[in-house]
Amino acid sequence: MDQPFSMVPVAHIRSDFPTKFGIPRQSGLVEDLRATVVFAHAYRDPSALRGLEGFSHLWLLWVFSQSVDAGWSPTVRPPRLGGNERMGVFATRSPFRPNPIGLSAVKLEEIRLQTPEGPQLVVSGADLMDGTPILDIKPYVPYADSHPEALSGFAPTGGALLEVDCPPALLERVPPDKRQALLGVLARDPRPSYQHDPERVYGMDFAGLQVRFSVSGERLTVRSVAPLSP
Repeated sequence: MDQPFSMVPVAHIRSDFPTKFGIPRQSGLVEDLRATVVFAHAYRDPSALRGLEGFSHLWLLWVFSQSVDAGWSPTVRPPRLGGNERMGVFATRSPFRPNPIGLSAVKLEEIRLQTPEGPQLVVSGADLMDGTPILDIKPYVPYADSHPEALSGFAPTGGALLEVDCPPALLERVPPDKRQALLGVLARDPRPSYQHDPERVYGMDFAGLQVRFSVSGERLTVRSVAPLSP
């Protein structure tokens, strides 16, 4: 029963986040975020997706690829609690787990069967870094997977939204189809929850841009938007 076993990724995610900073803390929080599931060569058979068009949402099972070699601890410091209180790892969604597996519920926006890279899935609400390996994809079934009466422990809500002040001239530097997603990410406060310095300027990489911002109270102000250095 305790024998180890191996898994092979079936796909990877293509998203607008080249680093972890700024990624929403849970899936579904920013519906305007789009990402693409790109299948590995061995799994580019369109017949593997037959019937998927009848489902509106999917479960993605994936690997915390940046934490694979970091080990695990029986207790962790959840950002939700300001990083000051320890909880059991199995009571959290921390990446520092015995098996670094993540789980995300996303909305299926489009199935592309014919692309140069084989079949692809366009999803919204994903909370994955670009290149994240995906172990499996399963349909979300509301009658079994949705439990409105469920308790949320120490994370009862998605958190309060910030008011985002982005000057029009800076917002125009963002591709039109990425603007609402960016504003949604910023409203969710990308900062580590234990950092509250109103003088500090943060930098977030998003969709080929570096977005610099500061936060004072409940207001986030975008300071600059510039292309990422090559």
